[in-house]
Amino acid sequence: MELYPTLENRLPPGAEVIPLKTADGYDLRGMKCGSGERGTILLLTGRSDFMERYFETMRDLAARGFCVASFDWRGQGGSERLLKDRLRGHIGNFRSFDEDLRTAMDQLVRAHCPGPYYALAHSTGGHILLRSILRETWFSKAILTAPLIDLNYNLWPRWMARFLSYVFTQGRFSWILLPGMRREPFMARDYVDNPLTLEPRRWERDQITLQRHPELGLGGPTFGWLNATMDSIASLGGNWPKGPKCPVLMVLAGRDRVVNNAAAQTFARRVPGVSLVYIQDALHEILMERDVIRQEFLAGLDSYLGVTDAAS
Repeated sequence: MELYPTLENRLPPGAEVIPLKTADGYDLRGMKCGSGERGTILLLTGRSDFMERYFETMRDLAARGFCVASFDWRGQGGSERLLKDRLRGHIGNFRSFDEDLRTAMDQLVRAHCPGPYYALAHSTGGHILLRSILRETWFSKAILTAPLIDLNYNLWPRWMARFLSYVFTQGRFSWILLPGMRREPFMARDYVDNPLTLEPRRWERDQITLQRHPELGLGGPTFGWLNATMDSIASLGGNWPKGPKCPVLMVLAGRDRVVNNAAAQTFARRVPGVSLVYIQDALHEILMERDVIRQEFLAGLDSYLGVTDAAS
């Protein structure tokens, strides 16, 4: 297993690969970087991501004195894929992702990184994190950027998405791509009507990585992925009388077209220990956005984690 820096996307300081093995036998690509005077931030990526996309953020966090740990979820990036067709974005049940996170905590964070431990999780990574911190006391604080509390279903009524995902999965067609989705990695497309970021420079940076290492890419999600995601979304709608085991800050993108911000607002209102702020001009990928948006986010992170001497 390797990391793949480019001239446009250099390695964070002290970066090293740490291979991981889940209890159910999957190989995950993990890494750590930075020194860790302030502790460790576990950075959890979103669906179809690969860790190289977060090298810039890792450098920002390392400059603040944090050790940064991360890994690729099963089925994407440099981790083991779930289908013979490696470009189909698939999962059967989010319990598999729970196992990935447990593995990373045991074999990466607690084995190699100094405490205290914090989490920074994006989109689907934020959803998986919420599943775990209802029970686990791993982190002192957690920050979720554009968390997946519910999907933005666009032209599909929610009931139709639920019905079709169930029918296709029960009919053993869970591997079929959702309508309108392609096998090619999303980031391989030109920067046109981009729903993820307003910053073409960072988009093009990630395109270069994919062009040189296409094995990192992942295409559209399957009906199986949609069914598993909607099952997990329903599970987050349960009773959280005491809230998560650590304080949670949700940072929502005001112009998000991928996840449902109204669902996140409802979640924050009903669950103790969850706070919410907006970055109004951001699209979904706050950490890949324009400099002014990233700086606004990092200022909020500094305040929340008590960093008073952040590097400029």
